[in-house]
Amino acid sequence: QVQLVESGGGSVQVGGSLRLSCVASGATYSSSCLGWFRQAPGKEREGVAAITAGGGSTRYVASLLGRFTISRDNAKNTLYLQMNNLKFEDTAMYYCAARTRCNGLAPASWAASWWYAYWGQGTQVTVSS
Repeated sequence: QVQLVESGGGSVQVGGSLRLSCVASGATYSSSCLGWFRQAPGKEREGVAAITAGGGSTRYVASLLGRFTISRDNAKNTLYLQMNNLKFEDTAMYYCAARTRCNGLAPASWAASWWYAYWGQGTQVTVSS
């Protein structure tokens, strides 16, 4: 199993930056693919980015490419999401998720909630003027 705890959310002005963190624990962390999702009020949860166990491969939702960067530090058991040039529409609850014993980021699945078995409790990001 993997336990996930997000932090780093908060309120930021349009154009600002935030870095989210997700600390993971559990025996299978090192073999887990990790992802970031977000859910805005009244909307479905959407996949934002994902990264393989070793960190060598990443995927992003096309609309966020260039503004968001996913990374992980396996020595610290921590996943990150660097978010730059934030916009109003980035306001959402952000979640990290884990898929254990993961060999790669399936193109048709990495952004789907069902593909991940473990979830954090979320951290709120609010972008305002």
